[in-house]
Amino acid sequence: MNDAHWAVMLEGSKYAERLPIGLENVIRTVSPEIVKRFYNKWYQMQNMALIIVGDFPDTQSVVELIKTHFEDKTPKLDPTPIPRFTVPSHEEPRFSVFVEPEAAGSVVGITCKIPTNWMKTVKDYRNFIAEDMFFYAMNQRLFKLSHKKDPPYFSCSAASNSLVRATKAYTMTSSCKQNGIIEALESMLIELARVRKYGFSEREISIARAVSMSEMESAYLERDQIQSSLIRTYYTLHFFGKLPVVDPEYEAKLYKTILPYISASEVSQYSEYFRTSFNCVIKTIEPQATATLDDLRSVVLRVNALEEEGSIFPWEDESTVEEIVCVEPTPGHVVKQLEYPIIDATELTLSNGMRVCYKCTDFFDDQVLFTGFSYGGLSELKESDYFSCLTGSDIAEQTGLFGHRAEVLTDMLAGKRVNAGTSLEIYKRSFSGYCSPSDLEIALQLVYQLFITNTQPEEDDVKIVMQKGEESIHAEERDPHTVFTNRGWEINYGNSIFFRTMKMDDLKEVDPVKGCEYFNNSFKDPSTFTVVIIGKIEPTIASPLILQYLGGIPRPTTPIFNFEHFDLTSLPCTYPSTVIREVVQSPMVEAQSSVHLCFLVELKEETMMEDKHLIQFMSKLLETKILQVLRFKHGQIYSTGVSMFFGGSKPSRVGDIRGDLKVYFSCDPVISSTLVDLVLDEILRLQEEGPSDDDVSAILEIEQRTYEIELQDNYYWSEMIMSSYQSRNYSGDIDASFKILDEARNKVRNTLTPSTAKSTLQRMLPFPCKEQYTAVILMPQ
Repeated sequence: MNDAHWAVMLEGSKYAERLPIGLENVIRTVSPEIVKRFYNKWYQMQNMALIIVGDFPDTQSVVELIKTHFEDKTPKLDPTPIPRFTVPSHEEPRFSVFVEPEAAGSVVGITCKIPTNWMKTVKDYRNFIAEDMFFYAMNQRLFKLSHKKDPPYFSCSAASNSLVRATKAYTMTSSCKQNGIIEALESMLIELARVRKYGFSEREISIARAVSMSEMESAYLERDQIQSSLIRTYYTLHFFGKLPVVDPEYEAKLYKTILPYISASEVSQYSEYFRTSFNCVIKTIEPQATATLDDLRSVVLRVNALEEEGSIFPWEDESTVEEIVCVEPTPGHVVKQLEYPIIDATELTLSNGMRVCYKCTDFFDDQVLFTGFSYGGLSELKESDYFSCLTGSDIAEQTGLFGHRAEVLTDMLAGKRVNAGTSLEIYKRSFSGYCSPSDLEIALQLVYQLFITNTQPEEDDVKIVMQKGEESIHAEERDPHTVFTNRGWEINYGNSIFFRTMKMDDLKEVDPVKGCEYFNNSFKDPSTFTVVIIGKIEPTIASPLILQYLGGIPRPTTPIFNFEHFDLTSLPCTYPSTVIREVVQSPMVEAQSSVHLCFLVELKEETMMEDKHLIQFMSKLLETKILQVLRFKHGQIYSTGVSMFFGGSKPSRVGDIRGDLKVYFSCDPVISSTLVDLVLDEILRLQEEGPSDDDVSAILEIEQRTYEIELQDNYYWSEMIMSSYQSRNYSGDIDASFKILDEARNKVRNTLTPSTAKSTLQRMLPFPCKEQYTAVILMPQ
């Protein structure tokens, strides 16, 4: 399908004949002599660049090292010029119509090809900013249309992408209901025509301008904290002629100078590149054919006629609320404050019972993370209520999580660097997000709104959620991998409703009222929540905001969803005790197998803290060794992975924990069963013989490097503090919990040897591993 669309898109050019990487039969049969000739022809010094970025104590030594290895290299005297290929223009629109039985849903896309303009001058830079504003303003309109009554599509967005070296593409893509291709395409074309005729309003441009300036301010604030890999990417693009490298301070000044003078008409003119008579290709993908080529052509002609007649009306801007919080809450007060010197954090217990822990860092100058959790999740539900309550969060997102509809809130947050969301999990409910330090008040206002908002199941919103749910279920039924994954869950954990996706019969039984009631109660009682705030915060500024918006959340007279570790209901899991090998056959467009090989893992109460670290090390060891066997020794796969799942076991301060360790990979169907045996052989070898000293040293070094990087990351500290609160060793002191976790890590590192790795694999996994495992293999029917 992709090859066919590529050929239509680039018809008349060299690119249409084959992808730049080459033809598969050539790659598989090429001789060593041809490879050497290719290398000598193209791998020339004048075609190369060496880019080195890092925290070097002595840059001169790096320069000397480069000279040592490259100074004696000489360029070829008569190098072969690098060929440049063009893409011919065309006035008539082209169409790619595909029927894909495994498609996730119905999709329609508009692509218009335009010449690539390399950024070389200030004028080019101004055009870049204006183009970026166009796509933001366009996407805001498309987003608002998707939230109207009876929307033409579920989602739609536009973007600019590099197609080939000399050509880029303006694309607009929407996902829609089954049999909705024509309606979606017509809406997309009309909206583009509307912008061409009337342009964007000054209000739309002011919002786009605010967002654009906010992004530049964030980049400027963190100009000295850019990851080395990103800087390397900038210089690589510069070498290929695609991006100038500009001093961040100069760029910020230039941006601030140019942005206020970019007009609505200047931004709107980019819609001219989105004409169906301008190198346009329209692509549709459907699981079942409903839209014909004639249908698509008719839509294009109809919208073109409407535009020529002037029958397209102006965009109507909806009025928006200015303030997120309409009535300021009465601030709470601190009833208890604790300092934790080991992790350098402060804990506040507020008058409404909410516990807030904050840690000030300087890792990133424009980042604050916030997370809140409360015990008691979906496992507390009756199975008959599970999907209704799960759907409650979808309805809440459609109507507006934070007291305002999503399409309204996006305008209210224009220019604010803040994002927030919620999660209903098996054993807890949580909210999380991030913001700029300057927007911490907005972030806390959103949390306040989450707790005081009562989601109501309005008919139009419920209708859209149900339509999306129906489309999602049909897509999963068509998807071989969903069928395969569901069967794996059933084999490893039993036929529980908590371990499978929703079916049509489940959707028909969904009670929207019950779902909304559950969601509202999930975020109602602040006394059950612990909130962690990490980042560039100033306590003298943050504390009053915490008291007003978190402390100001009203506490209900009767506790709601007030659970502790020992109160939680365990999932009804059943674990296999024998060998199960099963093939799941499914119709597939491309014949490729997927394999999930699972082993029961049991972490013992008496060694729990060490075992949690040990299983991480063992996973990395197994992933490394299995990759060596399957890819480098036998050459049968490209990559493999090892993951762990302990989500079936409830948080508890006592008892063992059960879960699984999963090895997964994709391969040729013919050899799938053989590769399972090879993996089992390798794991058994490690259980019986243990890894080598080099193997252990490698995983210790990888873990240490990762740890050192994570210590300078806000996400790591947020996760560690949350883990300390949720640790079975937590007894009111997160310093003590953190210390136990850290000491366990150090103990494991100091005692990990080939011998201890061998005994760990024997103890944690079934031994011998070939006597208890499950292997689920997806095969084409």
